Amino acid sequence: ATGLLAGVNPILALHAYLVGTIAGAVTTSTVLMSVQATGAMAVVISDVPQTQTGDARAQEALAVLALLTGLMMLTLGLARLGSLVRFVPSSVLVGFVNAVAINIMLSQVDEVTGYQSDAGGRVGKALDTLLHPGQLDYASVAIAALTIVLIVVLERTRLGALGMVVAIALGSALPVVLGALGATALAVPMLADIVSVPNGLPDLDVPSLALVPAMLVPAFSLVFVGLVQGAAIGGTMTNPDGSANDPSGDFRGQGVANLATGVLQGMPVAGSMSATNLVRAAGARTATANLAAGLVMAATMLLFADVVGYVAMPALGGLLVLIGWRSLKVDQLVLTWRTGPVPATTMAITFVLTLLIPLQYAVLVGVGLAVLLHVARQANRVVVKHWVFDDDDGFPSEADPPAVVPAGEVVVLATYGSLFFASAPAFEGQLPRPVTGAHAVVVLRLRAKEELGSTVIKVLIGYAEQLAASGSRLMLAGLTPGVRRQVDDTGLTAVLGADALFMAQPRVGLSVREAVEHAERWIEESAAATGSGEG
Repeated sequence: ATGLLAGVNPILALHAYLVGTIAGAVTTSTVLMSVQATGAMAVVISDVPQTQTGDARAQEALAVLALLTGLMMLTLGLARLGSLVRFVPSSVLVGFVNAVAINIMLSQVDEVTGYQSDAGGRVGKALDTLLHPGQLDYASVAIAALTIVLIVVLERTRLGALGMVVAIALGSALPVVLGALGATALAVPMLADIVSVPNGLPDLDVPSLALVPAMLVPAFSLVFVGLVQGAAIGGTMTNPDGSANDPSGDFRGQGVANLATGVLQGMPVAGSMSATNLVRAAGARTATANLAAGLVMAATMLLFADVVGYVAMPALGGLLVLIGWRSLKVDQLVLTWRTGPVPATTMAITFVLTLLIPLQYAVLVGVGLAVLLHVARQANRVVVKHWVFDDDDGFPSEADPPAVVPAGEVVVLATYGSLFFASAPAFEGQLPRPVTGAHAVVVLRLRAKEELGSTVIKVLIGYAEQLAASGSRLMLAGLTPGVRRQVDDTGLTAVLGADALFMAQPRVGLSVREAVEHAERWIEESAAATGSGEG
């Protein structure tokens, strides 16, 4: 069914199931994670033109795609970048996941109805099908509907998840039995009508790398989809022994599985949430469960390939429509829409683009949108507060920074948020303006800042020079070793003076107190020098 969804030879999806399940079982960190061809990965593949030609070159493109996907995933895992997925906003993921679910359903309109539309795009084909009810193959519609009903009913019996398999078997057997009895009212296409199901296991076949440049973009999209799926599994499922999941380990495992399926005639794979839940629901306690599943698939391909060929294509289409329907997260759509205009807009843009443009590019747009949102959020979270000390207890209270630097006073400013290039303008706009002849000191608290962007360094240099030109001074307190190195290497130390830098101390507020005491002495000395000069 996943091969059908991807628009490729379904045998390649069987190979992906066999190889991916076994390879993933021995390499992923999440013990029960089932690695196989997934619906979201299949939808991306269906939008890659090189995989849709239906010839040997399409199989070669698919193999290159799996190898590139595996190499990228493995590299990310070895670099221990498993936390990258957390930077993707949930609004992007909600829009993407729900649009993929709708794409899965729309992609099966032709299989379920038997009408082959010439319209462009999944949405266009679905609308065109609605406009031609008289050209539908109602035998296909009946088998698809029967399969869906049987799955829903049988899953509620003692069969449980196995009811899906029984439903596919019954939906496929009905037209075969009726055909044997001479009735052709429900004659529908079978898997064997499309492809010959071989009695054997996949052979080792290393593809030519000439297609690598053309496959880079779709491979990146598959990496994003696969890693999001894997992270979702690892984030919601603990290992049976209680050990923690390692997202980077799951990245590596999915990478190894893709490299294996790439050279063993399979399509790209990823962690499957539905399959993993099925394994867990069956009572699995170790990775042996997925190894057993792979071995069962191997035995099926060796012993029952002819039987598999009788699977009805509308039955598979009905299964995929049901999977797509169950993949919809309407509650998450509503929650994100109510969260605010920014998340709602982001979700809507991702949702619409995923429906209307090839998925490989929609994924890239979603990733780019996520990066821009992350930068924008961090930039808007920079806050500067004025610490005002109470002489009674020594604890500071916070207020908004003054508009100008008060004459003869020490102004302590505390920064909150990330200081980098995008936040520099917001940070600079909150600093009080220097006043000529103020003889004041601004103490800027930078505690817990591990590094400053070059743009922020330039802001500090410019601000220090403005204060110095007006007879005032800038001091930095709570510096970490990393920030101190930056201050020294960029020449900021030379502008401020070494005595204006105060390293962070274990006791919170101690470096600020030291800076304030030094600033007060400097103000007194500056005022005395000015008074002496006037006298």
